[in-house]
Amino acid sequence: MNRKFIELAGRRLPLSNLEKDLYPSYGFTKAHILEYYRGIAPFILPHLKDRALTLKRYPEGVEKDFFFEKRCPGHRPAWVKTAEVPQDKGERITFCVVNDLETLIWVENLASLELHVPLARAGSPGTPDSMVFDLDPGDPANVLDCARVALILRDLLFRMGLASYVKTSGQKGLHVFVPLNRKDTTFEDTKTFSKAVAGIMQKHYPDLVTAKMAKQERIAKVFINWSQNYASKTMICVYSLRGREKPYVSFPLEWRELENLAGQGDPERLQVMHSEAVRRAEEKGDLFREVLVKEQMLPHL
Repeated sequence: MNRKFIELAGRRLPLSNLEKDLYPSYGFTKAHILEYYRGIAPFILPHLKDRALTLKRYPEGVEKDFFFEKRCPGHRPAWVKTAEVPQDKGERITFCVVNDLETLIWVENLASLELHVPLARAGSPGTPDSMVFDLDPGDPANVLDCARVALILRDLLFRMGLASYVKTSGQKGLHVFVPLNRKDTTFEDTKTFSKAVAGIMQKHYPDLVTAKMAKQERIAKVFINWSQNYASKTMICVYSLRGREKPYVSFPLEWRELENLAGQGDPERLQVMHSEAVRRAEEKGDLFREVLVKEQMLPHL
């Protein structure tokens, strides 16, 4: 194993196999991955802060097997912060918490290309600070159909007095977030509300939208996955890489940009690569910053 050491914030970090190509068809090594996460750190760290991190690790690259890891590895350095979070069946799991650059780089040295986080912070696991609509296209529908649905959903939520924010999933779909940031909000609230909204969308746009889980119901439609609003579920963190053939990123978009891209009719324009992600974040700042701070109350339906 090839290994080198770096110093970050007074911590000595061992980095291994930097030359390993983890995106073989593209030519993107672990060193490139570490470089990406170091560049995007000012933007992703606020969205990882104080959240129980689930790692999605690709030790042999995106073309080989991956695995999810909830428990923070036992070989972690002593300075890595952790949080014990109760699970559905009463079990408690010790998760990694990534609040700083050195922990982020340590996690990425484990080839955790994807970073998945819950909608609640580790200290208040029953209180979601956002509600999410996960828009998933069923073939032959694609991300352009998701864009149509996202824009309709934005307008519907706006009429209910709710601001929303959109990001690419980094795969085929889009994620629409509704920030709440209220201590009295529960997952039962967000689950009930999102399911009702998905049902309204399905009723009014039956040829475009489905709120039904069954695979056969999703063909040529956009599935609004309201069930992501459960305490046990996680979402790909904004600015995280995805384990695809190329290093695409789950990236926030301005609504007017989504309108423009949807009008151009090219689904590839809605895929954001690693280099573009860092450049755009540095130019425009964090387009998802309001998701962390904006306070909103769910109306009664």
